[in-house]
Amino acid sequence: MGYREAYTKWLNDADIDQSTKDELRAIAGNEREIEDRFFRELEFGTGGLRGVLGAGSNRLNIYTIRRATQGLANYILKADDYKPGMGVVIAHDSRHMSPEFTMETALVFNANGIKTFVFDSLRPTPVLSYAVRHLGCIAGIVITASHNPPEYNGYKVYWSDGGQCTYPRDNAIIDEVNNVTDFSMVKKMPKAQAVKNGLYNIAPADVDDMYIANVKSCCQNPSIIAKSDIKIVFTPLHGAGNVPVRRVLEESGFKHVYVVAKQELPNGDFPTVSSPNPEDSDAYSLALELAGQVDADVIIATDPDADRVGVAVKHNNKHVILTGNMVGSILTEYLLSQMQANGRLPQNSAIISTIVSSDMGCKIAKSYGATYLDVLTGFKYIGEKMNEFEESGTHTFVFGYEESYGYLTGTYARDKDAVVASLLVCEAAAHYKLQGLTLYDVLLQLYKKHGLHLELTTSLTMKGTEGLQDIQRIMASLRTQPPTSLGGSVLVESRDYLNKRIKYLHDGREEATSLPISDVLYFTTKDGSWACIRPSGTEPKIKLYFGICLPPTATMEDASAKLTALADDMKSNITPVTVGR
Repeated sequence: MGYREAYTKWLNDADIDQSTKDELRAIAGNEREIEDRFFRELEFGTGGLRGVLGAGSNRLNIYTIRRATQGLANYILKADDYKPGMGVVIAHDSRHMSPEFTMETALVFNANGIKTFVFDSLRPTPVLSYAVRHLGCIAGIVITASHNPPEYNGYKVYWSDGGQCTYPRDNAIIDEVNNVTDFSMVKKMPKAQAVKNGLYNIAPADVDDMYIANVKSCCQNPSIIAKSDIKIVFTPLHGAGNVPVRRVLEESGFKHVYVVAKQELPNGDFPTVSSPNPEDSDAYSLALELAGQVDADVIIATDPDADRVGVAVKHNNKHVILTGNMVGSILTEYLLSQMQANGRLPQNSAIISTIVSSDMGCKIAKSYGATYLDVLTGFKYIGEKMNEFEESGTHTFVFGYEESYGYLTGTYARDKDAVVASLLVCEAAAHYKLQGLTLYDVLLQLYKKHGLHLELTTSLTMKGTEGLQDIQRIMASLRTQPPTSLGGSVLVESRDYLNKRIKYLHDGREEATSLPISDVLYFTTKDGSWACIRPSGTEPKIKLYFGICLPPTATMEDASAKLTALADDMKSNITPVTVGR
């Protein structure tokens, strides 16, 4: 079906309300806008939905939400592990339309005879992950677009283990959603009827208390906090982290927590930032201002659904913003060192990270005798490994992290958790301050021990039909004609996770990858540098990752120059493809 035909179908669909049709009639003379809204169905990917709010098949609205929910309900009712009476728990963050989408989602499930537990106000994503397990639900939904700009919202799907769905379940759900080809196939039920039938329920109040107790149990040294005079600046960036982060820090004994007042309350416009993303240095401007006023030791910033946290630390009388890889390395060191010192480090300890994270984490883990495992990007793969450990008993999960500011310790959840990460960052800062060290000092010590590691993540935005074609063309071109060298060093290894092949270029050997199929390319050079490229699963972007390691004697200037050369070289292999469109 062409975009024009899809546009007309929406205008004539009896199941679509008049207000939505009015919005569509208002763009009748804008061919490009019509095409962008209708050139495809908003893709239900392996994690769910994410898109710009508005009317149209390529937008997030009550109709695309209902369609996705009906498809998921159809899958649940056929699932081998579903038993009548099992429910679905639903949470949302502070974004526009989140409460409305939450209600629509619940009532479609209810119309299909599936019980729901709905949080009465915004909650972090990790609370949802915990609640799915705690309540014995078959699935969970979070209405959120994570750290995307304010015009976005999304729909993330979790299964009964508390993690996002992995293969082959994710593909089976996608098939069911795609089989809902008409809005008339969606079942509906009034809320009053759902409540009367015992299908629509508010999530039990004890979920929050139990979740907080689990987070606090991850504290390594409560006595350190009691001795600490550490000053913390916290910003929830208008999102769901405000209440749980402050509660955990207060109940754990931190006495000096200063909240950025202008960013304290939920607001889907995110008016004080260009994007509510702790990976964006601009998001820290107000927190840095407050940190200067109160002489803070550490700044923590959580994204709207509070699954990611950014960190800045005071060092040499100024505040330095740390990358996700830096925080991941520091927390790996802190957790393993404290567990070892306290005699609580299991012999089969495991650290899990992703193929696009720093190599530093692997070196730290091995220095403590812990196993280090790489997985594909996406915290669901870390959660999948956690489940494997519990079933097999081969390893004990200690810590998992992504370079994109996601961290988890403890086994109460199966997704990254900014609340527990905030607690651990502040605890580590307090611990090292008593030794006269900042977290940045700790990082410099790790560089001296394991080499100077530096990484860079960037992306290229490519919107609309042409952008989608560009992304596909770039990946196809790099697959058939990969670079022979990057950053002045010859390529020695090429990994294609879509075709599940590793090529060793110095001798021509090939072998299969052990990770799931994914549209990802990874290149390693002779000097140990690496580059990775993949299409984003949630935005119209192609994402690029780079990493280098230099001897401990190298300077940060040397590392920055080498990293820049690596990135520029890789980008030069991409640009001609897009220009030649």
